[in-house]
Amino acid sequence: MPLSPTTHARLDHLLATGQRDHRLPSVAAGLVRGGELVWSGAVGTVDGRASGAPVDSDTQFRMGSITKTFVAVAVMRLRDEGRLDLTDRFGRHVPGSALDDVTLEQLLTHSGGVQAETGGAWWERTPGGDWDDLVGSGVGTRFRSGRRFHYSNTGYAALGRLLEVVRERPWFDVVRDELLEPLGMTRTTLRPSGAAAQGFAVHPFADVLLPEPEHDAGAMAPAGQLWTTVGDLSRWAALLGGHVGDVLSRETLAEMVEPHHVVDEPGQPWLGSHGLGWQVWNVDGARSAGHGGSMPGFLAMQRVHLDASGGNSGGPVGAAGDGVVLFTNTTASKALRDLPKELLRTLRELEPAAVTPWVASGSSDVLELAGMWHWGPAVETARFVGEHLVLGEPGTGRGSRFARVMDDEWVGLDGYYTGEPLRVVRREDGTVSHLDLATFRFTRTPYDPEADVPGGVDERGWT
Repeated sequence: MPLSPTTHARLDHLLATGQRDHRLPSVAAGLVRGGELVWSGAVGTVDGRASGAPVDSDTQFRMGSITKTFVAVAVMRLRDEGRLDLTDRFGRHVPGSALDDVTLEQLLTHSGGVQAETGGAWWERTPGGDWDDLVGSGVGTRFRSGRRFHYSNTGYAALGRLLEVVRERPWFDVVRDELLEPLGMTRTTLRPSGAAAQGFAVHPFADVLLPEPEHDAGAMAPAGQLWTTVGDLSRWAALLGGHVGDVLSRETLAEMVEPHHVVDEPGQPWLGSHGLGWQVWNVDGARSAGHGGSMPGFLAMQRVHLDASGGNSGGPVGAAGDGVVLFTNTTASKALRDLPKELLRTLRELEPAAVTPWVASGSSDVLELAGMWHWGPAVETARFVGEHLVLGEPGTGRGSRFARVMDDEWVGLDGYYTGEPLRVVRREDGTVSHLDLATFRFTRTPYDPEADVPGGVDERGWT
């Protein structure tokens, strides 16, 4: 459903105000809903001058570290094919470096303790060599692997090399063939192609610009070299929002956005974490995922809501998969701290997501499990939402959803009981006696003596 002219005008004004107030040579942004780009806007010119060509949704910008998410998805595809396991040591596939004992999962989640940057010159502003050159520069670890989150550009250089070794071709060819082409991302390239913005440093105390260099980073390219457009990156945001097509399974995507390691910043609450390649945020109960990016002359952000909740703060409620992409061609700015979130908030405030009407779609064969149950003296309620059995309140205590795997066998989907089995135990006459949930007994009455309660029930009963 197209956005209203009022919404378009508000979003355009918000972007233009951000460009002016933050002194951005140019800025381009887009909003995604339902897997489609529903709004895009751009302000400024490719060269930062009034006489320059205006930027638009097809102008290329450097995406910086958003590149890492493409590398991560390509690695997970290898895992899904059985070509590797996340518990594998890096040296099993790419031997001969100080990273041999770091696991692939630790590289993906920045928890391998791998040094953040190279041992040579500032790699983002100088041409890079090949993998052997990078290894020869003395790349190693700063912390014990698995100890903590430590963002590492060199760790993703290693994952790029992993793709090359296992796939037996350059890492970008893997990304292009397996991800970009199937998604129609024809304007995402390793170096600028066609209409592209010049990267600038904006002087902090004067309205003058300094062009930033652009080059091939060599072995470090998988950490942040790709160029893209609003139109292209919106397709990547749609994938993150669940429109995976044939590129990735929904199960693997869900695994990738599970929080693995919190981003522990001194003096700040834990609002962010890192999954398998994706950054994950939980702000006031609203979960989102994506990634930021920066290279000299460029800043970028991609952020997608993982659910429809507006969070505990009472914020506007949109649709799961609502997302924002934003680029600007300046080296440093506070614009990306708030502007992408403001654009997304405005979409959700002015264009509430369509509400799907409730319809009776359940099955009566589950009624024998619905209703009140007792874990010891505690009272829990079992209800059915669609195909899922919901025991307790998810997100509260040990409340979880369960999916049926076979007759009388269920498995937990979230919370404390994620992956744990729930078994319906029946009497000889076929009626339900109790629920066995990971060895815990749930009975229709508190400590039902006929329900095989572990430890038995005192024969004197309740007194």
